[in-house]
Amino acid sequence: MTVIESVATINRPVDQVYAFLADMNNHQQLMPENIYNWTSTTDEANFTIQNMAKLTLKISSRIENQELIAVPSEKAPFDLELKWTVSDNGDGTTIATHIISADLNMMMKMLAAGPLQKLADHQTSRLAEILA
Repeated sequence: MTVIESVATINRPVDQVYAFLADMNNHQQLMPENIYNWTSTTDEANFTIQNMAKLTLKISSRIENQELIAVPSEKAPFDLELKWTVSDNGDGTTIATHIISADLNMMMKMLAAGPLQKLADHQTSRLAEILA
């Protein structure tokens, strides 16, 4: 299993960061420009990654003000889990960690690990910008 992680400090209380992440409609704002055909509900997002794949992600687990996990609800090119964890810093700020776990063979790892790391980093930095 390939695990990719990105962390950001968000200048908002943990409940506000969690509330934003808990609604899949908000995740479109976190996506890079190569994502299109976005449709979403509170629990599910459907989109296309340019020159790659179509994905449908659904929330599989929620732990209020702590953790949110999204997994593909339809067949994906590889097994994938996107997890957000949020923790209170004690000073009105929140540590948000985005963890992407992907079941990649060696060839896929060489192709996909870089873009997945870029995606995780882009999403955490966008989260920090949007909730600044």
